[in-house]
Amino acid sequence: MSKLTSKLGIGFMRALAHVPFPLVRGFGAVLGRVLHVLAVPRRRVVDTNLALCFPTRSEAERRRMARQTFVYVAQSWFDRSWLWHAPEAVVARRLKVVGAADVIEEIAHGHEPMILFAPHFYGLDAAATALTMHTDRPSTTIYTTQRDPMIDQWVSEGRKRFGNVITLNRVDGIKPIVAGLRKGGLLYLLPDMDFGRDQTVFVPFYGVQAATVPSLSRFARLGRAKVVPVVSKLTPDGYEIEVLPAWKDFPSDDAVADTALMNQRLQGYIDTMPSQYYWVHRRFKTRPEGERPVY
Repeated sequence: MSKLTSKLGIGFMRALAHVPFPLVRGFGAVLGRVLHVLAVPRRRVVDTNLALCFPTRSEAERRRMARQTFVYVAQSWFDRSWLWHAPEAVVARRLKVVGAADVIEEIAHGHEPMILFAPHFYGLDAAATALTMHTDRPSTTIYTTQRDPMIDQWVSEGRKRFGNVITLNRVDGIKPIVAGLRKGGLLYLLPDMDFGRDQTVFVPFYGVQAATVPSLSRFARLGRAKVVPVVSKLTPDGYEIEVLPAWKDFPSDDAVADTALMNQRLQGYIDTMPSQYYWVHRRFKTRPEGERPVY
């Protein structure tokens, strides 16, 4: 991507931040339907994921889920325009935090180490923004560097717009993450993707062995932190961010068992709104030894 293209793209998103919200969502709906038709390789990834994870659902039902997930992809991307560039009052009006009131209060004003387990629903950036808007606690998030430096800087600045946010690259190691937790910070963690074979374990995800990093268990243990799930949902008015009660008896001394439990509980969250999960990711690209590729 050229510098000019990057500048134009970022400029477009800045301008889109001031477009009426129904139009932004409408643009996303149209683009999502177009992508479902034209982005054939990515559609095949989604179709494969849905077939593996929901084998008892009809083809017609899975097709509807696939079309809707592309709409959510596009809408959540366009929503980053106002999340990162609209006036603060506009952003706050479109983000609703619900759930365990005592935990929400602790996120905002507590001092104990806490990991916010944020699965890859399409509203994950909205959830991070909503929570950092209402706390001065240091918050760390781990990210993958974008190929284009200009886009990478734009994404990083957007995610650090509110609150006291530290963004760390995966290559930075675990020391700054654990240090931040032990100082009473928050860690916004998204461990439910396939990052390859290194430092992963194979545990079931919808009955399919999936390469999964055991970082939730590891960081909770090393940082002596409680784990709080945060589930983000696109709504007609913006986003609803549900903060669930902290997990009890987690972590254990068995990181593999903890990671299997994480996936099991994640399935329960996904089942409430399956089209809003990040099915465009090749979740099963790394296979156990001897198993054939699925994509």
